[in-house]
Amino acid sequence: MTENSKISRNKKMSQNIAFWSFRILSIAVVGILFWILGFILVNGAKVISWDFLTKVPTDGMTGGGIFPAIVGTLCLMLGSVVIAFPIGVMSGIYISEYASNNWVVKVIRIMTNNLSSVPSIVFGLFGMALFVNTLGFGDSIIAGSFTLALLVLPIVIRTTEEAMKSIPDSFRVGSLALGATKLQTIWKVLLPMAFPNIITGLILSVGRVSGETAPILFTCAAYFLPRLPTSIFDQVMVLPYHLYVIATSGTDIEAARPMAYGTALVLIGIVLIINLIANGLRRYFGNKVKTS
Repeated sequence: MTENSKISRNKKMSQNIAFWSFRILSIAVVGILFWILGFILVNGAKVISWDFLTKVPTDGMTGGGIFPAIVGTLCLMLGSVVIAFPIGVMSGIYISEYASNNWVVKVIRIMTNNLSSVPSIVFGLFGMALFVNTLGFGDSIIAGSFTLALLVLPIVIRTTEEAMKSIPDSFRVGSLALGATKLQTIWKVLLPMAFPNIITGLILSVGRVSGETAPILFTCAAYFLPRLPTSIFDQVMVLPYHLYVIATSGTDIEAARPMAYGTALVLIGIVLIINLIANGLRRYFGNKVKTS
């Protein structure tokens, strides 16, 4: 066997080892994911019913339904996205298209990345100090929405910035050469092209917001509130906190355990539906850009 043949054989063997290692790891990750989802699905499906989804909790939250918690979760998701998405998109556009690449912008990027890694309980304490106490919102939907918006704002800013940077400069130059202003170029050319990727930030934001417990614990979540909110200044029951309460304290844990599994399944279902809608929007806008 020649030297070249040995080298080629060793390369092929190394490639096969790496390939099968990655394949095994991928299968393991997917398997764990399906095992978790299957466990929740099997145990949670036993309690899923129309009454469970549409009635208020009773008997110390070991009976009845979780409708107030579903409504509260959707209110916080919508409120936080409405606040964070426009601000984050405009900030990402400014950093990408208007700001000079100097030390100030570098510091802003570093601080944005650091905010992404700050524990959520810190945001909860900050939200309680600013929105609940200083601004006088009290424990309310608006206080929780602003707190969660701050939590996901770095994600939206970074995804918007990267989406804008991914567009070739030839589109900018061509638009400006045709007489368009910088604002017109961003609004008519760059933003429609980047929007499918910007929606990725929306998807990540919804996923992050839906599962947070610490920020809402300090700003808006109620232990037991068997009624629907009537304004943005009302407290609400929220699925993550409801799940925490019935699974750990304040109730007969064994009696409430099936309800906890059902709550977890509903929360996963809500996140899945919202992600599917967001992915549909991303595909729609992506196809629209390709055909335009």
